[in-house]
Amino acid sequence: MAAETATTGRSCRRWAILALLFASTVLNYVDRQTLSILAPVVQRDLGMSDLDYARVVQYFLIAYTLAFLGAGWVTDRLGPKVTLALFVGWWSLANMATGLARTTAHLGLARTALGLGEAGNYTAAPKAVSEHFPPEERAFAIGTYTAGAMVGATISPPLIAWLALSFGWRAAFIATGALGLVWLIAWLLVYPRRQPVATEEAREPTPWLAILSERPIWGFALARMIADPVWYFYLFWFPKYLIDERGLTLVGVAQLAWLVYLAADFGSIGGGLFSDRLIRRGVAPPKSRLIGMGLAASLAPLGVLIATGIGIGPTLAIAAAVAFAHLVFQVNLGTLIVDIYPPRVVATVFGLIAAGSGLGGILSTQIVGTLVTTNSYASIFLLMSVLHPIACVIAWTSLRSQPVSQLRPAPID
Repeated sequence: MAAETATTGRSCRRWAILALLFASTVLNYVDRQTLSILAPVVQRDLGMSDLDYARVVQYFLIAYTLAFLGAGWVTDRLGPKVTLALFVGWWSLANMATGLARTTAHLGLARTALGLGEAGNYTAAPKAVSEHFPPEERAFAIGTYTAGAMVGATISPPLIAWLALSFGWRAAFIATGALGLVWLIAWLLVYPRRQPVATEEAREPTPWLAILSERPIWGFALARMIADPVWYFYLFWFPKYLIDERGLTLVGVAQLAWLVYLAADFGSIGGGLFSDRLIRRGVAPPKSRLIGMGLAASLAPLGVLIATGIGIGPTLAIAAAVAFAHLVFQVNLGTLIVDIYPPRVVATVFGLIAAGSGLGGILSTQIVGTLVTTNSYASIFLLMSVLHPIACVIAWTSLRSQPVSQLRPAPID
């Protein structure tokens, strides 16, 4: 009876951990979106040009990308409880500091600090999942906390606008940052203390050379660098396309574009449930994730049809399908990493691969901006339509080249 009660308690705790990971991802997106939503008033108050604002955004992106290289290593050394507390606390204070900025330089420094902290959410969260969820539940867990990003992006505009209109733009940064400090208390109370390592092998840090020698890591990083620009395009440029090319007003975009991001949430959770169900039917974990990624890569090219000038309704439906497909792809690739690599290095590996995503975001922003200026959007939709199939082939080939990680000598069931 005591054993059964203990098992039930552990089960309840892991779902509470997942709920807090979801909440931290919501806060992660709320804090990064605050500046973009309040950009016009911040620029006016601080006397910033559009070029100044662009530089501040680039500072965040560069810091965010570089931080992945160290955030994973720190997470594997200290464990998810301590590191996620440090990351959330750091970025919450950085967001609050944004509200205190008096010059463009102060603003750039605060957003650089935000980028350094926010990357850690995406190395500590998979580490926590690897410690508390079995293979047949991992993709659902990763999909659930990933869905928090879209929830954060959805609630940010009304929440931040209300705070700014009611209390001023500086208060909006301070209030949203303070939410992270409230989250911090719950996390420290819920997440269990780190268990003592069971073997001498687990105590020894894995050499960087051994990690970098894993061929799939490079392939997965390249796959993220190629596929993730599709998401960045639909997140940052698609609303602008609807206004510039399709004649929608800002109000019209606000009323309709949220459907695309709702579909992304369904892809995040549904894609995880799909591959987890395959495992319960006897499919090996890595194969189940690759099947999910393959199906997503088959669906994503539908986006090219938008370039033909179809109606607004079909355009939104296809964009929603692409967003759905991307999240299915991303969640299954992330879970594949947790399946293959042992918990002692999984955060480091995640950080290296996520850096590929950040690099793809930086490069694609420049490429898309150039294409928008010199060509029509049709060329962009054509380019985006081929990226997921290419990324899927790269991921599949990389795993085939080394099916079993040398960091985990035992075969993967």
